[in-house]
Amino acid sequence: MFFWLSVFAISTLLVMLTFRYRAALINPMRSLFGSRVPAHYQPVATFAEQANAGLSSSTFDIEANIREGDSRAGLDEHGTQEVLDIMRRERVNFDQARLIRQNRILAAHGIDPSGMPLDAKAVTRL
Repeated sequence: MFFWLSVFAISTLLVMLTFRYRAALINPMRSLFGSRVPAHYQPVATFAEQANAGLSSSTFDIEANIREGDSRAGLDEHGTQEVLDIMRRERVNFDQARLIRQNRILAAHGIDPSGMPLDAKAVTRL
C-alpha cells in the first residue's frame, strides 16, 4: 500500500512541477523538434497587425500612427515578442507588460525602477 501511495505522490508531484514550469519546458522542446511544436507567436510586421494583437493602449496609441499614415514598418519584433510573452505568462495588460519589460532592462543594466544607478560608486549629484 505504501508503495502505491508513494508512486501516486511522486506522479502528482511530477504533474504539478510540469504544469508550473511548462513555459520553461516548451521552449527547449521547440528548439529540439523545430516546426513540429506549434508556436503561438506569429511575427507582426505592421502597426495595424500589432494593434490587432493588443499592443495598443490609451498611453501608447499605435492606432494614431495608423490614422496618420506612418510609413514605418511597425514596432521592434523582439520587443513585441517579449511584451506578448509577458502579457501571456503574467496575465497583465499591455501597459503593465511594457513596464515589466522596461524594469527588467533597467535591472540588467544596474538601474533601479526609479532611474537611479545601483552602483554604490556612481556619482548622482555634484
